[in-house]
Amino acid sequence: MIFCSSAGPAFLSVTVSSSQPKVEVHEHTDAVLACEFRTEKDQKPRIEWKKTGKGVNFVYFDGKFTGLYARRAKIAGATLTIHSITQKDSGEYRCEVTAREDRVSLGETTVTLNVLVPTDGPSCQVPSSVPAGSGLELFCKDNNLTMPPASYRWYKDNNAMTSSADMPYSIDTHKGTLKFKSVSKTDSGMYRCESFNSVGVPKSCVAQQLKVIE
Repeated sequence: MIFCSSAGPAFLSVTVSSSQPKVEVHEHTDAVLACEFRTEKDQKPRIEWKKTGKGVNFVYFDGKFTGLYARRAKIAGATLTIHSITQKDSGEYRCEVTAREDRVSLGETTVTLNVLVPTDGPSCQVPSSVPAGSGLELFCKDNNLTMPPASYRWYKDNNAMTSSADMPYSIDTHKGTLKFKSVSKTDSGMYRCESFNSVGVPKSCVAQQLKVIE
């Protein structure tokens, strides 16, 4: 763990930095946002943490944590630890140190927090039947707000489907769609979709029967 330190006549003003300006952690674990500072004279500087973005929200102010952070955060020196991280905690945080006795009294640094979220398993939309010769689009969407965003692959009768120019269908691996320009009887089968990212294990929806009627 990194602790903050204060020292020194060699420094003309308060200086603030972070040894880890970008932090990536898995959801429901702890995030340590490092903030180190040095001051010229002031031995008891004021420390504040804010979450920035569309607006500025205080995390730590006047020696206390605000809102929900009061129950799941701690501070050591100026280094902030947030427990039980969720996707909503992702964003940019700013550490501010005010040393009123120093010639330049304010220093700050930012830390970007990315919360990694695995796939939760997708929901799939597959009609039970469709007329031959008609266009068809199957949909697949993960039930979780994944980070990194989920990618998708489709299976027919448990065989992975690949999209190429000579195939009668196209797959969008980012949106999870499977499109047929014109279905035929050979397209009948059991279809399922799988969602995956670099965090957790791939998860699939339950296979559903598609019947092409001539």
